[in-house]
Amino acid sequence: MRELLRTTDPVRLSFLTALLRDADIEILMMDVYVSAIEGSIGAFPKRLMVDGEDYDRAVRILDEARENW
Repeated sequence: MRELLRTTDPVRLSFLTALLRDADIEILMMDVYVSAIEGSIGAFPKRLMVDGEDYDRAVRILDEARENW
């Protein structure tokens, strides 16, 4: 798995997750429980991970959606 991005923005994560799933790219969200323990104040970013084989395609999809990091 490779880290595609990390963010504290739940709306952006939801949007990017939907984009990648629509492209049949399996994702893994890391650090979800850490942010739940912190009380959802947004101090700890969540990491969006994809399989190494899907990484380049995922980057292209995000670039096409103008989701520059």
